[in-house]
Amino acid sequence: MSSILTNNSAMVALQTLKSINSNLSKTQDEISTGKSVATAKDNAAIWSISKVMEADVKGFKAISESLSLGESTVAVARNASETVTDLLTEIKGKIVASQEENVDRAKIQTDIDALKEQIGSVISAAQFNGKNLVNSYDQSSILSSLDRDSSGTVTANSISFTGQNLTSASGTLETASALDRIGTIDDAGTYTVGNGASLTNTANTTDLVLANDLADSATLNISFGDQQFSYTNTTGSAIAVADLSNIVAAGLSNLGVEGVTTTSDGVDTVTIASTNKFEAIAIQGSSSGATTVDVNGAGAGVEETLVARAETVSLGGAGNTGGVVNEGDGFQIALGGQAFNYVAKDGDTLNDVATGLKRVLDAGGLEGIEVKVNISDDPTIDPPTIQIDNDGATAVALTVDDGADGVASGGLVGLDGIDVTTQEGAENALANIESLIETSIDAAAQFGSVQSRIETQSDFIGKLTDALKSGIGSLVDADMEEASARLQALQVQQQLGTQSLSIANQAPQNILALFR
Repeated sequence: MSSILTNNSAMVALQTLKSINSNLSKTQDEISTGKSVATAKDNAAIWSISKVMEADVKGFKAISESLSLGESTVAVARNASETVTDLLTEIKGKIVASQEENVDRAKIQTDIDALKEQIGSVISAAQFNGKNLVNSYDQSSILSSLDRDSSGTVTANSISFTGQNLTSASGTLETASALDRIGTIDDAGTYTVGNGASLTNTANTTDLVLANDLADSATLNISFGDQQFSYTNTTGSAIAVADLSNIVAAGLSNLGVEGVTTTSDGVDTVTIASTNKFEAIAIQGSSSGATTVDVNGAGAGVEETLVARAETVSLGGAGNTGGVVNEGDGFQIALGGQAFNYVAKDGDTLNDVATGLKRVLDAGGLEGIEVKVNISDDPTIDPPTIQIDNDGATAVALTVDDGADGVASGGLVGLDGIDVTTQEGAENALANIESLIETSIDAAAQFGSVQSRIETQSDFIGKLTDALKSGIGSLVDADMEEASARLQALQVQQQLGTQSLSIANQAPQNILALFR
């Protein structure tokens, strides 16, 4: 049936042409924008995912900039630490040269002072954008990533590390919260916390008491440190105790032990006096006859020790807690009213504290005072000790103290006091420079490790950003080859649709022929 009111062919052709034009418009949008999903109406789910990923990309770009800034800051600190290590090594060379007695120590000290000033200059200048990592133990962090979980929650993560204080600052000791972990040990082995002692140059003594005459053919043996005194009676009769004491005194003297003198009271006692500063001597007597040797009243045959002329300071003490040292734990040794402090930094052990105290004591330049540190293989169960000897003309008072919550000493504490103008000072400097070099090496290694980690993270962030960009592209980018082919097909369809609609619109004109 033909109708001039309803043209079904035209309606079909019109709908087809509209569909073609709609697809053509979409294809043209893809070509012009380069995206298959440009707005939320194109594909709401894909669009929202892509926008979240784009936000993450922008965040990772900011993180990349943060890592670059952090890497530069740490690199400056690492270079400063390495430079300080080199300068300390030069100082060590000067100190070694000063060990000779026929060198001009004053000129060597001038060179050392110049190197110390240079170290201070390096530490002061080692800043990047105002951040200095080698003059404090402050915590620092660098934003390193944004972590998104399955629920969409975003968490920021950072690379955290501690600054390495390479100054010679003494720190701040707080004694309000006592630790009771430092004290003195007297000659009798009695431990006291906080009590004072008097350091003198008086020799320590012990007595050998001979109980009986030495029978004929009998042998008297006295173990004296790593040496042995032995005397056999070949006189044909017993030797009286009074004469025997003189023989023993002379025999022990002939052993030639440095710092030791022996005298007899001419009755039955031989007194041994030692001015050895740090080395104790074990003494034990025995005899093949009835004669017995009682060392210092301990009983016949009992080994006793002639103690060294030095006061011992223990870093374990009554308050030892397994050798644990917390940041801010401070330890003080006062000599003659002058206080010497070392305040622990994070990671220190009791061995580190002992070494630090020796450095500050040596740097004090007290005449006649010598310090020896006895490092422990395991400070958690066997705390280290510090022996202090006075070879001066007058007695020196010794007191100790400690406390928590102080400000840590600089890693190079004691450097300022290095003085090689005397033989004693040169020897102390040689012992202390090693720990200073080790401190600066540890600092450089710490910064090197952090810098390496930052570089690795920065490389990962770059690759992750590229991967996210690629993922976003695969979700929303248009396939231009496909779009090009589709465009040409749709243009042909559009032309054919237009022709089809034109033909359908001509159909009612044919009805006029029926009325002619």
